[in-house]
Amino acid sequence: MTNIGVILGSTRPGRVGHQVAEWVAEQGGQHHGIDVEVVDIEDYGLPVFDEPQSPLLGSYAHTHTHQWSKRIASFDGYIFVTPEYNRSIPAALKNAIDYLYGEWNNKAAGFVSYGSNVGGARAVEHLRLITAGLQLTLPRMRSTAARRGQRRSRGWSLPTSHVVRRDRSR
Repeated sequence: MTNIGVILGSTRPGRVGHQVAEWVAEQGGQHHGIDVEVVDIEDYGLPVFDEPQSPLLGSYAHTHTHQWSKRIASFDGYIFVTPEYNRSIPAALKNAIDYLYGEWNNKAAGFVSYGSNVGGARAVEHLRLITAGLQLTLPRMRSTAARRGQRRSRGWSLPTSHVVRRDRSR
């Protein structure tokens, strides 16, 4: 069984990321031999990076880091679900990534983004740079789709496997 962690990168109140991450996990869980679980970084209460030593050493002083390390190490690969904030990823996601090093190494990573007028593509570009430095195996291809239509009267919708967009008509 291959274990994939869907890393929910937003901690903002009222975030849509949880819906997106659950949808991603549902899609991935339809494949035989793959176990997919959403990992919400908010659940770990990670303060701004506070470890006294570099994550390269894998020697952690704090309980929250040990818990985060154990959880991330338990996966064979990751799908990062991230909004785009100011042409990048949320600070909470970057902070959570920075807590660890070896736990990420030599595993596969994928990305699902949302937000902005380009669907979060700039956040993914930044995340690709960050994760490449962690020795994660990254996909070579990228698909960004922006389609109109299939709108709901309010809130978020997941109209196709390629698009997650916000209906601003409320």
